[in-house]
Amino acid sequence: MNCISVATTGPATRVAAEIFRETGKSENAFTTNAVIETILSRSAAKYYDPTATLSDDQIRDLVRIGTSAPTSFHLQNWRFIAVRSQEAKARLRPIAWNQPAITDAAATFIIIGRLADASTVPARLAPVVEAGIMPANLVPEWEIPARGLYDDQPQRQRDEAVRSATFGTAAIIYAARSLGLGSTPMIGFDSEAVHREFGLAEEEVPVMLLTVGPERAGNWPQKPRIPVADVLEFA
Repeated sequence: MNCISVATTGPATRVAAEIFRETGKSENAFTTNAVIETILSRSAAKYYDPTATLSDDQIRDLVRIGTSAPTSFHLQNWRFIAVRSQEAKARLRPIAWNQPAITDAAATFIIIGRLADASTVPARLAPVVEAGIMPANLVPEWEIPARGLYDDQPQRQRDEAVRSATFGTAAIIYAARSLGLGSTPMIGFDSEAVHREFGLAEEEVPVMLLTVGPERAGNWPQKPRIPVADVLEFA
């Protein structure tokens, strides 16, 4: 996949100008760049090229980028199933509200969050210690508060699974956009059926689906958002 070049006079620049007109700030106070352009030009894709495919390496790259997102205590409590074979798509579509994007998109990721488990902290931090980033004596200082936060706290464990999976999904969405691919996060699916059909473990939560692939004509640009003034409060 090749990165697309993004002009500094595109939609994001116009959105930035609107933001600063709204707040009375100079447009020069906001320096746009390719990352900001990618974020502000993203929209949910409904129509995909059904003939397009993604290679193993392209899918691995997207997930690698997704797993660079933050997680509590470096738990990395997520997993991703790339549904791309016709057989797997045929299994997923009926339990995902029969949405055409499931079979049209090059791949649909089942985004899985794992219940936060503080006992995994030492194993997750071992490579960090080996890389010389963290001294080994700090590991218990991470594990102990993690246990205090999550042990015997099922709702908090689940909340963390959803948070981690969502952060990872967002990273994939923007990476896909930067590479010229469309994407759409979906919550329209039968969670229990997905759990059963794709063999998820007891501690795994199917948080959302994410279709990814080259688009075809007909998709809308990003829809206008409510003003920042309506959602921002300074304290």
